[in-house]
Amino acid sequence: MKTKHICLLGLLFFLISYFFFSKILPNFQEPIDFPHWFNLIGACLLLSFNDVFPKNKINSVATVVTTLGVIAHVGLCTIDFIMSSFGNNELAKEALSHQISTTPSILYPFVIVGPSLLFIGLAIHALNFVKTNRTGSLMVILAAPAIGFSFFVLKDGVWMLLSCVVFVLGLGFLLYNIEEK
Repeated sequence: MKTKHICLLGLLFFLISYFFFSKILPNFQEPIDFPHWFNLIGACLLLSFNDVFPKNKINSVATVVTTLGVIAHVGLCTIDFIMSSFGNNELAKEALSHQISTTPSILYPFVIVGPSLLFIGLAIHALNFVKTNRTGSLMVILAAPAIGFSFFVLKDGVWMLLSCVVFVLGLGFLLYNIEEK
């Protein structure tokens, strides 16, 4: 399997997870937490973008940021797996949520800042293509903060999904542009 195919598979898994998170797809968290498994696998496969984009200074920075973002996604998904293991025990979920929110060494790198680094890293990668593929790169660069804004500020799953669709399509266009060359 080519690296570009792994990138596309990562984009597909990542997008499917956002369909679950937006509540457009039914809640399939019993007995397996499918939304977070799709997100975890998708994020890990998105590491392949580090290999597929041109090697230069921008790529070096983007590779580090993207890798840190994937690590944070792994941590966040682990937290969510633990949370879902409590089932209907709302007291246990609340206790874990309180513990995480009062522990800055977990809250910031794995919940607030860290997962955003995946989007920031891929947006930095997209900067390489501003001159050659303006549409795809701008889709990625503008959609990356829109995903976070829709999640943290608007708290709107549909806007988050739409932002993710634009983000994924932009990365797809960039991959297609690389393949043509």
